[in-house]
Amino acid sequence: MIPIPSGVRVWIASGHTDMRKGMPGLVLLVQEALGRDPFAGDVYVFRGRGGSLIKAVWHDGIGLSLYAKRLDRGRFIWPQTVGGVVALTAGQMSYLLEGIDWRNPQLTWRPQAAG
Repeated sequence: MIPIPSGVRVWIASGHTDMRKGMPGLVLLVQEALGRDPFAGDVYVFRGRGGSLIKAVWHDGIGLSLYAKRLDRGRFIWPQTVGGVVALTAGQMSYLLEGIDWRNPQLTWRPQAAG
């Protein structure tokens, strides 16, 4: 879990992103495509074409971090808009990371108990 302080803004980059990009490529995308400062302390989240992998870039004031998460089943819920960003709260980001629809919190997949 990313320890996001309550005052940090979370931005989802709409559309899909080439998940082969690393930290420098995603930071360049934040600067050029989104027109924002990646070193301002905001979290920027990107999703791959398949929908099961996301990457987040965050500058916490000390250094830049890159987080990645892949779902075994299901897909991350993503906005339908093309181009631009969508703002989330820290709570909505927690739902997103768990694979829960952050717009209407319900599980998209629940593991079955082995029996």
